[in-house]
Amino acid sequence: MMVGNARYSSADDLPREIPVFPLSGALLLPRGQLPLNIFEPRYLAMVDHAMTTDRLIGMVQPRFDEGTVRPGSDPALCGVGCAGRITSLSESGDGRYLITLTGVARFRIVEEVRSGRLFRMCRIDGSGFAGDYLARAGEGDVDRPALLKALEAFFEANNLEADWDSVNRTPTEALVNALSMMSPFGPPEKQALLEAPDLKTRADTLVAITEIALARGKGGEAPPLQ
Repeated sequence: MMVGNARYSSADDLPREIPVFPLSGALLLPRGQLPLNIFEPRYLAMVDHAMTTDRLIGMVQPRFDEGTVRPGSDPALCGVGCAGRITSLSESGDGRYLITLTGVARFRIVEEVRSGRLFRMCRIDGSGFAGDYLARAGEGDVDRPALLKALEAFFEANNLEADWDSVNRTPTEALVNALSMMSPFGPPEKQALLEAPDLKTRADTLVAITEIALARGKGGEAPPLQ
């Protein structure tokens, strides 16, 4: 598959080590697009590094279970993240970068690498996610009517509007992944969507999470849409 100007065919096309951007509640999926406002010095340095190498950054969440934050140190990381390629970058004029990451494929973190850099580096293994390189794989297995029903109920409960003509024209993979990325659910739910083994499981998980939120009334206590 092509991501920007680069072709990725398998996990062999990913580097063995990658800079990682720990960001709670952020979800990047293959072929999805994630806009980011970069302003911290260490992450500005991370973007500079990526732009001079392979343009790849690993999005990963800090771990959210108890006992994983060590006082005076960086938080522990979830075991699975997603590599994204910088496909758009602009300078704000006030020291920030405005970038867009386009998802390439998921990976497992093997270990964190001591690089001496401002930002964190991890050794990764992407061998367990071969399906990420196949666009629209598994679309026929997704219960699209159930997904749309849950989406419509969620929007109605939260007084939100949607361009349903555009939604109906969107290919199933793009719809499932975009809804997963934009969903207003918490870090554990986002990690479950990321780690779903295939598109059908991700869609089923998204429907289940949405139905649970609806059962709590008005979508539960989810934060605003990203």
